[in-house]
Amino acid sequence: MLDVSNLNFVLVLKYSSMNKFVISISLFCLILNACAQGPVKDNKEDGSNNEIVIQPGIGHTYALVDYLTENTQLDKDVDSIFNTLDNHSRIAHLLMPAVGRLGLTNEEISEQVKKNLIGGVILLNGSKEEFSMWIKSYNALNPLHKSLPFLYSADAEPTLFNRKISGSTQVKKANEIKTQEEVIDCATTISNDLNAIGINYNFAPVVDVSKNSTVGYRGFGAIPSNIIPWSNAFIKTTQDLGIIATAKHFPGHGLVSGDTHKSLQMIEGELKEISNYPPLIENGLLSIMVAHIAVLKNKKYNTNGLPATASSEIVQKLLREELKFKGLIITDAMNMGGISSLIDAEVKVIEAGCDIVLMPLDVEKSHAKLLAKYTNDLAFQKKVDAAVKRIMRMKLCLAKG
Repeated sequence: MLDVSNLNFVLVLKYSSMNKFVISISLFCLILNACAQGPVKDNKEDGSNNEIVIQPGIGHTYALVDYLTENTQLDKDVDSIFNTLDNHSRIAHLLMPAVGRLGLTNEEISEQVKKNLIGGVILLNGSKEEFSMWIKSYNALNPLHKSLPFLYSADAEPTLFNRKISGSTQVKKANEIKTQEEVIDCATTISNDLNAIGINYNFAPVVDVSKNSTVGYRGFGAIPSNIIPWSNAFIKTTQDLGIIATAKHFPGHGLVSGDTHKSLQMIEGELKEISNYPPLIENGLLSIMVAHIAVLKNKKYNTNGLPATASSEIVQKLLREELKFKGLIITDAMNMGGISSLIDAEVKVIEAGCDIVLMPLDVEKSHAKLLAKYTNDLAFQKKVDAAVKRIMRMKLCLAKG
């Protein structure tokens, strides 16, 4: 008779070519299970017929406050799910396209979800009702939804919020806010609306100084001494309400003269806006967006003509190592003039140390390039794995259980 006392169960969700999930129960000997601690892969890199194994024990619930803590159980849960993913699925976590006016259509995003090509979506210019409906539909298609929700983001800055999301509750623009209490009220209103929609990642606040005409009016820099305390208040309120806050545009967009939407901009010499970031990082900031801005005539941080997003001097050495930032690093939109002409840009930004590629020009081509590099370059594989684990950790801290 088979002794079942030394057997445990693994739930296997199979994604078939018919786009249906078939649930089966497999029995494994405890000894065999203990020996099989490596990645569970199906050896298919095209994402078809993927097996996603949800290991026993993934049922713990976390909050955003747990992300930056020393948490052994959270580490184990991240590793447990990470080890079930094939290479195709790992690369998917890095890509965040846009849906809505000026982005892709709902149908295009739905196909990318079905093909397991993406790990999140930015909702760009649409109504509160349609965004909510789309998120529900993507959740239904996402095989890892119960363990790892998608990152759903928006440019919900006070100045852009009502324009980007029609039907949202009216708030004051950033340059109209007069007190820190109004900052907190504004962040609360925005976060409540985002939670109602299903958006869990806000690309706000803008922490640039106010001189640049493209970004200055969108932040709290009209009075420079307000930037840090008001940004901290916005970040804390947002994250206390279960939404990731993002400081932007690192290493500083406020003192350049032009617009990175149109072309690559330059910081010459000292990085004068860097001082805005350490107090935010120390107070628990969870995400930073890097700008497509080159740095010239700076011996320590020269980007050699590349945008900061593709420079390891800025992303890895300055932001990760010197400022000791442990949260998510996301690029500014990859369709912007400051980077769109850079060959293999999606590979270069990940090599530089970014975690998420925002609005890649072509999702399928970007996924294929990243996957090819991941498969054949061990150093790149280590960078990707570290990025994916940071993303997965954040997603577990967003999961509702």
